[in-house]
Amino acid sequence: MSNKFLSQNDPKIAKILKKEQQRQQEVLEMIPSENFVSKAVLEALGSVATNKYAEGYPGKRYYGGCEYIDQIEQTAISRAKKLFNAEHVNVQPLSGAPMNLAVYSAFCQPGDTILGMDLSHGGHLTHGHPVTLSAKIYRFVRYTCDPKTGKLDYKAIEALAKAEKPKIVLAGFSAYSRNLNYKKFNAIAKKVGAISMMDMAHIAGLVAGKALENPVPIMDVVTTTTHKTLRGPRGGMIMCKQKYARQIDKAVFPGLQGGPHQNQIAALAVALHEAQKASFKKYAAQVLKNARVLCQELQAGGLKIVFGGTDNHLILADVTPLGLSGKEAEQALDEVGITVNKNIIPNDIRKPLDPSGIRLGTPALTTRGMKEPAMKKIGQMIIALLKNPHKISQKTAARKLVKELTQKFPLFYGV
Repeated sequence: MSNKFLSQNDPKIAKILKKEQQRQQEVLEMIPSENFVSKAVLEALGSVATNKYAEGYPGKRYYGGCEYIDQIEQTAISRAKKLFNAEHVNVQPLSGAPMNLAVYSAFCQPGDTILGMDLSHGGHLTHGHPVTLSAKIYRFVRYTCDPKTGKLDYKAIEALAKAEKPKIVLAGFSAYSRNLNYKKFNAIAKKVGAISMMDMAHIAGLVAGKALENPVPIMDVVTTTTHKTLRGPRGGMIMCKQKYARQIDKAVFPGLQGGPHQNQIAALAVALHEAQKASFKKYAAQVLKNARVLCQELQAGGLKIVFGGTDNHLILADVTPLGLSGKEAEQALDEVGITVNKNIIPNDIRKPLDPSGIRLGTPALTTRGMKEPAMKKIGQMIIALLKNPHKISQKTAARKLVKELTQKFPLFYGV
């Protein structure tokens, strides 16, 4: 991307950004929550919309001069409604954490109970981990799964809900690789008089591309970040039944935040437009195909796949059978140009900053155009390297493959 004016005005930042662009070009990005946006999304994100303050909602602003900003935000809302079959959409959340906090505040009073998935079993930090602000305001009770099979015991979740009487029954994850049964979650919520909520931040693009089931018509509230598999700018979005629209909107503004980032919303509108195309459906389907092939290769090579496999875009693997910690595996892969992240696994006996697992996925590689043959090569190479992380010849071979693939599948290939 051209940084003509930035280079003239602030050469230091321009130089750093150029290095980051080069890094992205030259590595295999396999962190499942990362992806590459199109040039059109980048242009909208860096547009004049960043100059406008627009507290409030379309048609009900606290600032003048919002005629075109209203059109941008309403376009994003309309496109999200159509794409996800949503009754009401709020596109103003600045990111995932405040997005979820807004939903909690819409339906709960301080001290109320929320039922969510345990972080170590694949849940998300914002679903009640003790270090978060949410956990200081609300009382979170966590359910778990069988780490070998990945199955959730919905009868046990229902019993827990009946015993704890939560105001929200929350589904969703950051490292869980299996499908969820939204109808069962919704039924459990209804039995205890709770709101059913799904955080689909990780799989929103796969839902938009019709590769995975859509939870929006089933659950009361569905939240999502707008990057990851959706390939949009960093931000948040809340979808809900029409009867909860006023509560959600008031919780976002003025409850939690002031003026929305209109350049971010403009970029989201572009991403939602891209997600309606037939090419995006092919992309979403290919993400799943790639993840399954990669998972098979890693499993065949000796990695212990947590939850037994994958139904989505990500894989959580226990690397300790190869004599490594998650931190050591991450560092060994990073050294040759493969980016993953260390991750805790269920019942992990190691510390969070040096856990037993790694988390990796296929969205970014698929955006670059890679398919099953590349996944096989990458999976085999990861295994070979992790079995011999200090062997010079193995590192050399890995770097060679990374260079070969990144040159064959360059960034900004035309999405």
